[in-house]
Amino acid sequence: MTLPRIRPLWIVLILLLAAAVFALTRPREADVAIAQKRALTQSVVATGRAATPARIELGSQVTAIVTAVTVRESDRVARGQALVKLKSADAQAAVEQARAALAEAQARARQLDSVAEPVAVQALRQAEANLRVARAELERAQQLVAQGFFSPSKLDDARRNHDNALAAAASARAQRESNRSGGTERVAAQARVSQAQAALEAAHARLALLSLAAPADSVVLTREVEPGDVAQAGKVLLTLAETGETRIYATVDEKNLRHLKNGATAQAVADAFPGQSFRAELYYIAPGVDALRGTVEVRLRVPEPPAFLRPDMTVSVEMIVGQREDALVLPADAVRDADGAEPWVLLADEGNARHQPVKLGLRGVGLIEVTGGLSEGAQAILPTAPVVEGDRVRARPPREKSTAGIKSIPQGMTGR
Repeated sequence: MTLPRIRPLWIVLILLLAAAVFALTRPREADVAIAQKRALTQSVVATGRAATPARIELGSQVTAIVTAVTVRESDRVARGQALVKLKSADAQAAVEQARAALAEAQARARQLDSVAEPVAVQALRQAEANLRVARAELERAQQLVAQGFFSPSKLDDARRNHDNALAAAASARAQRESNRSGGTERVAAQARVSQAQAALEAAHARLALLSLAAPADSVVLTREVEPGDVAQAGKVLLTLAETGETRIYATVDEKNLRHLKNGATAQAVADAFPGQSFRAELYYIAPGVDALRGTVEVRLRVPEPPAFLRPDMTVSVEMIVGQREDALVLPADAVRDADGAEPWVLLADEGNARHQPVKLGLRGVGLIEVTGGLSEGAQAILPTAPVVEGDRVRARPPREKSTAGIKSIPQGMTGR
């Protein structure tokens, strides 16, 4: 009597069990990305500022009145060109006075050759002649006194004359030696000439301080002085930017340091002129890392800077660190643990989800190169699919993603 009531329940249970088995064994739809070959470029994007080889702040070393300023902002100036002139009448007079003193010292030095030395030579000859006469008279007086012809007082006079002649000859000889090359008069005269030359150079140096010239070919950035102003010592009057090789100073995240090498080419774009890119080249990577920001400073040279590029202008730089024409690529989100030691993909293989280790290469914006573990055409299941390893799957190509809303590329790794 109870069988008719139990049979419908069993039928329901069997149907439910069949439905569950069918649901469990039915392949799950999964979005997949297909590995395909294409050109891939890996780059590092950074933001920095344009810079000149040097920034020069020109100021006066003395306090003086400004009489002329010959340049204004944006003017290009040549090395040695006078830019600011200060009142210099007193300094010019000091130069003339020092020049006259030098001329006097040089004239005195020449006088030694033309007058003093010949006079000393003749005086020495005369003194030696007088000494010979006095010596002969002394000898004659000694003989005559001994013979009784002269009194002893006559001998005393002859001896005194001889001693005076001897002293005069010694004095003339000393004077002659002092006028010789290397003598005291010559040394003193040369010292006076050197002292006068040094005084003239010092006067010229003081005069030079009153005319401020460009130390190098430059562009005037700022002008902080006008004629009539009093230039204070140490105060900046003009700021110059040295012309020459234009550079870009930028910072990149330290995680990208392993990708950077000197000589890497780059494309730069000034924020003020976004449609006009220009070429740059990486030439310097800082040896240290900024611990607070986790960044590394890099410098790039601009071989052919555009006319619009100015010092301190904000510039975005894309440094090319890797290129391959036929890279096997997948969307970056298709690779699991891409930054780990063992990256892998969930592969749709003959209707089954299978764990597949892979090796990675270049990385770009939304793309990553697979250098090992996959072949062209392989289907990698995207993480958005509710599929785990061992599930049966039915591959479904993903929909194309729109890029219309992308405005800019943030700092970091890029590619295309």
